[in-house]
Amino acid sequence: MDLILIVDLLGTTAFAISGALVAMKKRLDLFGIFIIAFVTAVGGGTLRDILLKAPITWMRDLNYLWVIGLAALMAILFRSKLGYVRRSLFLFDTIGIALYTVLGVQKGLAYEYPPIICVALGVMSASFGGVIRDLICNEIPLIFHKEIYATACLGGGLTYFLLLQTPLSDNWVLIVSGAVVFLIRLLAVIFHWSLPSVYRKFPNR
Repeated sequence: MDLILIVDLLGTTAFAISGALVAMKKRLDLFGIFIIAFVTAVGGGTLRDILLKAPITWMRDLNYLWVIGLAALMAILFRSKLGYVRRSLFLFDTIGIALYTVLGVQKGLAYEYPPIICVALGVMSASFGGVIRDLICNEIPLIFHKEIYATACLGGGLTYFLLLQTPLSDNWVLIVSGAVVFLIRLLAVIFHWSLPSVYRKFPNR
């Protein structure tokens, strides 16, 4: 199986599980859980493909729908095994953004777009599904928090192009760049890294 396809399916699975976890946290019904899992898994990739005027992957290959459905079902059946919901959500969301970032960059390159556009496509692929998920579930999207999120995707995208200048094979460039996204996001949470806040506390009047 092609590594790109493996990355795509793993990212789809991770995002579907993260969507299902958020839906269960909001106590949505069974239909709601599957819908949130679906939009989380395919939202970013669909927007990317529309902008690229590329075939929308999940509409041409129904295996993606099966993967999303099975991932959501796994999240429901094994929710007690996933432990603390917030920790599980962080894990699967981080895996998802790592995989979808490199996938978006790679797809932009396949359509011969310049590096900055490819990186933007990677960030979009990784984050837009989560934005839709959070908006539907009445949450402020993570990408708009000062917490490191899209910045991790940006770091992975830039790493991808730096590694292209090395003797590493394309597969290793893909793997290492995804690992950079995961590592930045993980370290940011562990050490409470965040972007500077533009807000200041004013004295009460």
